[in-house]
Amino acid sequence: MKILVIGNMGYVGSVVVRELALRHPSATLHGYDTAYFAHCLTNAELLPERYLDQQFMGDVRDIPADFFEGYTAVVQLAAISNDPMGDRFAAVTAEVNQQATVEIAKAAAQAGVENFVFASSCSIYGIALGAPRSELDPVAPVTAYACSKIAAEEALAGIGGDMVITSLRFATACGMSERLRLDLVLNDFVACALSQQHITVLSDGSPWRPLIDVSDMARAVDWAVQRKPENGGRILNINTGSNERNHQVRDLATAVAKAVPGTTLSINTQAPADSRSYQVDFSLFAKLAPEHQPQMTLIDSVMGLINGLKSMEFSDTQFRASRYMRLHALQAHITARRLSENLRWQMCDAVTPSALSAATHINLEA
Repeated sequence: MKILVIGNMGYVGSVVVRELALRHPSATLHGYDTAYFAHCLTNAELLPERYLDQQFMGDVRDIPADFFEGYTAVVQLAAISNDPMGDRFAAVTAEVNQQATVEIAKAAAQAGVENFVFASSCSIYGIALGAPRSELDPVAPVTAYACSKIAAEEALAGIGGDMVITSLRFATACGMSERLRLDLVLNDFVACALSQQHITVLSDGSPWRPLIDVSDMARAVDWAVQRKPENGGRILNINTGSNERNHQVRDLATAVAKAVPGTTLSINTQAPADSRSYQVDFSLFAKLAPEHQPQMTLIDSVMGLINGLKSMEFSDTQFRASRYMRLHALQAHITARRLSENLRWQMCDAVTPSALSAATHINLEA
C-alpha cells in the first residue's frame, strides 16, 4: 500500500498517520499539508510526522493533477474545520472543503487510486430534533462548514470510474492528540476544569451531541482506505461513530466535573431551548465495519484529555485566546502578516507546482 494523507498536520491527521503506520508497517505513508497548525503541538515525545516516509508542504488548492500517480489510497482531511472559521472565511471554506476536495478526487481517480476517503461531518443534518438521523434522512446544513461538506459529498458521488469513495460523516471530535484543539465541546470542558476548576454550560444542558474520540476517527480511516465496493457500494456516505456516544451536553459537563475533583458546575437551566441538538444513528457503520468500531468511552476520552493536559502542565485560564483554538491560530497568522485574508502564506518563497515534489518534501526515512 502507498497512502497519502492530506491535512496530516492537524488535530485528526496527527493521530491518523500514527494509526496507519502502526496498522500497516510495510506501507509507504506520505503526508501533505500547508502547516497552518503545525505549531499547535502538545508535549508529544515525537513529531507526528516521524511516522511518515515523506512530508510534502503545499496548499491543497494547488496540488498538481499528476501528483497522485502511484498511490493506493488518498485520505482527504484538509479543511477549514469548524463553524467559527467557516463563518470568518466562508469563501476559503468553499474553496478548500468543497472545490479542492473534488478536484483532488478527480485527479486521484484519473491516476488509478483505488480508495479515496473524505472526512465529512454529521453537522450536515443541521437542526435535527426527534429520532436519531440515519444516512437515509434528509440533510439540512445551516453553516458554511456544513454546506461545504455536503456539497463535496454530492460532487464526489458523480465521479465515475472504479475508485472506491468513502465519505465518513464523523460525529463531533474529542480526545487527546499530538496537535490539540480546545475549540471542541468536551475538550473545552476539560480545559475549563483543569485551569479554572469550574465549568459553565450556557444552555440548559439538554441538547444532544454525538461524539467520537480522535483515536476512533483514525480507526475508521483505516477501515475506509481498505474498503471494497461490495462492502457498502463504490460510493458510500456513512455516519461514523457509535450509538452509545450520543450524549446530552449536561452529561458531558457532569462527567468532566466528576473526573476533576474540586470542579464546580453551573448549568443555565433557565435558558431557552437550544435548537442545535441532534442525535445520529450509526447502525450502518456498526454493520459494515465491525472490526473498526469505536473503542473509547466517554470516560476514556475525558481521562485521556486530563492526563494529556496535565502532562503539559496546562493551567491557562485564557486558553480560548490561545493557539489551541483554530480560529485564533489563523487570526494570529493574519495579524502577523504570515497569511493573507484568503489564507495563503505571504512570507514564504514561492514554489511552483512543477517543483513541488522536488523542492518541498521532507524525507523522514530512518
